[in-house]
Amino acid sequence: MESGDIGGKTMKNLGGQVCQICGDTVGKNVDGDPFIACDVCAFPVCRPCYEYERKDGNESCPQCKTRYKRHKGSPAIIGDREEGGDADDSASDFNYSSENKNQYQKQKISERMLSWHATYARGEDVSAPSYDKEVSHNHLPLLTNGQEVSGELSAASPERISMASPGLVGGKSNIRVVDPVREFGSPGMGNVAWKERVDGWKMKQEKNGVPMSTGHPASERGAGDIDASTDVLVDDSLLNDEARQPLSRKVSVPSSKINPYRMVIILRLIILCIFLHYRITNPVPNAYALWLISVICEIWFAISWILDQFPKWLPVNRETYLDRLALRYDREGEPSELAAVDIFVSTVDPLKEPPLVTANTVLSILAVDYPVDKVSCYVSDDGAAMLTFEALSETSEFARKWVPFCKKYNIEPRAPEWYFAQKIDYLKDKVQTSFVKDRRAMKREYEEFKVRVNGLVAKAQKVPEEGWIMQDGTPWPGNNTRDHPGMIQVFLGQSGGLDADGNELPRLVYVSREKRPGFQHHKKAGAMNALVRVSAVLTNGPFMLNLDCDHYINNSKALREAMCFLMDPNLGKQVCYVQFPQRFDGIDKNDRYANRNTVFFDINLRGLDGIQGPVYVGTGCVFNRTALYGYEPPLKPKHKKAGVLSSLCGGSRKKSSKSSKKGSDKKKSGKHVDSTVPIYNLEDIEEGVEGAGFDDEKSLLMSQMSLEKRFGQSAVFVASTLMENGGVPQSATPETLLKEAIHVISCGYEDKTDWGSEIGWIYGSVTEDILTGFKMHARGWRSIYCMPKLPAFKGSAPINLSDRLNQVLRWALGSVEILFSRHCPIWYGYKGRLKWLERFAYVNTTIYPITAIPLLMYCTLPAVCLLTNKFIIPQISNLASIWFISLFLSIFATGILEMRWSGVGIDEWWRNEQFWVIGGVSAHLFAVFQGLLKVLAGIDTNFTVTSKASDEDGDFAELYMFKWTTLLIPPTTLLIINLVGVVAGISYAINSGYQSWGPLFGKLFFAFWVIIHLYPFLKGLMGRQNRTPTIVVVWSILLASIFSLLWVRIDPFTTRVTGPDVQECGINC
Repeated sequence: MESGDIGGKTMKNLGGQVCQICGDTVGKNVDGDPFIACDVCAFPVCRPCYEYERKDGNESCPQCKTRYKRHKGSPAIIGDREEGGDADDSASDFNYSSENKNQYQKQKISERMLSWHATYARGEDVSAPSYDKEVSHNHLPLLTNGQEVSGELSAASPERISMASPGLVGGKSNIRVVDPVREFGSPGMGNVAWKERVDGWKMKQEKNGVPMSTGHPASERGAGDIDASTDVLVDDSLLNDEARQPLSRKVSVPSSKINPYRMVIILRLIILCIFLHYRITNPVPNAYALWLISVICEIWFAISWILDQFPKWLPVNRETYLDRLALRYDREGEPSELAAVDIFVSTVDPLKEPPLVTANTVLSILAVDYPVDKVSCYVSDDGAAMLTFEALSETSEFARKWVPFCKKYNIEPRAPEWYFAQKIDYLKDKVQTSFVKDRRAMKREYEEFKVRVNGLVAKAQKVPEEGWIMQDGTPWPGNNTRDHPGMIQVFLGQSGGLDADGNELPRLVYVSREKRPGFQHHKKAGAMNALVRVSAVLTNGPFMLNLDCDHYINNSKALREAMCFLMDPNLGKQVCYVQFPQRFDGIDKNDRYANRNTVFFDINLRGLDGIQGPVYVGTGCVFNRTALYGYEPPLKPKHKKAGVLSSLCGGSRKKSSKSSKKGSDKKKSGKHVDSTVPIYNLEDIEEGVEGAGFDDEKSLLMSQMSLEKRFGQSAVFVASTLMENGGVPQSATPETLLKEAIHVISCGYEDKTDWGSEIGWIYGSVTEDILTGFKMHARGWRSIYCMPKLPAFKGSAPINLSDRLNQVLRWALGSVEILFSRHCPIWYGYKGRLKWLERFAYVNTTIYPITAIPLLMYCTLPAVCLLTNKFIIPQISNLASIWFISLFLSIFATGILEMRWSGVGIDEWWRNEQFWVIGGVSAHLFAVFQGLLKVLAGIDTNFTVTSKASDEDGDFAELYMFKWTTLLIPPTTLLIINLVGVVAGISYAINSGYQSWGPLFGKLFFAFWVIIHLYPFLKGLMGRQNRTPTIVVVWSILLASIFSLLWVRIDPFTTRVTGPDVQECGINC
């Protein structure tokens, strides 16, 4: 505080008037005249207090409440352009021309769409038209920028509509209502808290020696990084108020760890080029075919490595600040301003996806630590199974007891099966004496609930001839799973949606979309799109979380973690989704088949987060609804110059006319386009309506038809797409909304619309997740990778070898489908804003199954070389051997340094390497051929749901279960021929003498490389472990074969025939 005192004394010498806020001297302006903040009443306020009030306060005089004008030398703020002022500075310091008007008008348009009068205007000053009287709008008081903004409806149930402030959801606007009581501790001015904050603010300005300006967007402060606001480059004046600090921070990997890693990558690339040059220029004459095959394989491996390695060039970590999120949006004792979230759970076959597993996922959602009126859970039953419906009914009843128990004692995780299965001291940190009694009672309740669900499962094993009958005696509508109407049942959220303590519960809705013969339903992607539309009609939360039925919420604060990014005023505008890593329960200790996939989740995705964000992996992802609707993110301000590295990692910042969609030329005519206003590319659906206003009925009709052509024939749904902050109309009744929800899940709703091609989950691949994320990144959105210390979600993974290979087969088949589609990242999206390293990652994601062909050939070469006594490499010189050794050392160094900065263990890294070979020569190989059959011959393969059955027969009983599948043939064949080749090679060396052992070692090393990588596969073939370890069996067979051949060669029991004495007779004796 000493610097503040010195500054105060200096200013007191400049004038006599004292600031009525902080007590310092008012001082003079830049012209040397006494500083007068308010031209109306001349209330004494010093320059720092005036700047602070304009920037972070009410922007008005404390005495007469007149809005402060901008004085000469003062930085521009939002609203100065409209006010006009006597400042002579550049009027272009701020360029936020009409973002709030745009948002307000979109809300008005959405309401008019409900009356079948659609229109849209962008940025014009249009007086508020007369609305339908049944649609109510609560208006907030004047905000900090002096503009009046209408209140947006939150995603509440139809019976309970709550109001949420606009501009606070998803970072759509950084406007904030300033309440002097809440902000400063008392309604008056001049209190101690206010003075301390102003003093601290002044100290920051003097210490940093920078002008008090906020005239630079976050993207400029961060040198072109769109989430620079989460880095350390934040305006220090904002850091005084904790409620205005960034909600997250990007933390780079320490340079001591990442710089050696990058140097080794460059070194490895150089050595690889030299190695390939040597291999190409030194053929093997007596084994030309083997040499040619090996060189082609090595070139492909090099390309594949480059595509996989360089997207990991900029790995980052992220920190979230949940306390700041609560301080800004969820203050205790006040209505929560957190954004509403619609949560989707998808299931198909209750016999492969047990209802108890789905029930635990739903219970963890209902008990999540988030305002209950902001959470809605939608369960998609794409198999129309009455078992799922009845199990969900039981779950909703048990939730009335489970949810209050979780929140009362703050337990983790909130999935009862996994909570009660924990082998920990559950009394740790528990101080309430009633906990033990309540826990014991709740465990008994859960066990009774399990028995009831198990009874339903047992009953469902045999389907009655007449089909299932509901409790009221009517037939179950989904008896024919391929021909049934759409079904929606609201279990919680209407009357009676209260828990045992009388508190409200989140909404729980059962959805089964309509299915009819002759319609293409698009499997999981179609089911997810149906949930998007149903949720938009019923609750319309601005954000959506999708989970597989076996992925429960392990961290009850997971939604808040995501909101630290999506609701950040700066970063949130550019984020299409927040992806969480997948973590798994029930995997064997050694993770034999790399089910945890740690290398992908902890290395690859963290690397992508430093570029444009991680790929979407199908579950555990919180979406921005606007991005799923096919809109583009707000355009960023243009930058002066970008370096080479910036262009590779950060993409080009130039926005040419070609990069925008059709209709952009019309937009430039006679109108300035504000680069900070969200550009949602609605011009392609307005068809020239822009600027027509609200009076031209023909234009309104054209706009309505265009919107319906894009989104489908539903006025309610189309209106919901224009509500950026979500919510449903207050005038709508539950009956009307449910009727409309049934309509939007009908079979023919998506016909002749953009669903599946530009909107929602994208069709055309069984791995719809990769395709959906790619489309959003191609439009310019970025994604965020969030890795909280306590895993946000946990699920189950198939630990059986055959199930695991079938799962990998499905993923690889989806990648092959994308490779041969129009959405292939090799040629799609070059007119968009996809960054180059991000494109590398997507290309690698689609072509990696092709690696199976060269990998299979390369793994066969050792056996061929051993059996034919030929080799793929000629006799090498000392210099060439140095390059060979250098290549192997660089490979090991890359892996070691990668493990060092990522924290991945060497055992996990090695398991990943092993399964890369196992999956490559089996599942990936079959995926390539199945993909080619589908593309060329139109032969489709059936989608197999991965089994989520729990382990009830003992610890990891499924791991040792042998299930035959054709996927096992290629790796089994490779194992056998390489083992035979080893035996044959050793026997040949014994027969040929000492001079043949040297060339043999290279071939043996090559063969053992294949055998060691396939070792987990061999253990899977051996079945359940017994007292004899598998490695003993393998070596026994190998050594037995070698000693048998040696025995035949030595042959001690056969009489030797001695020849003539060479020394005496000579050779020609």
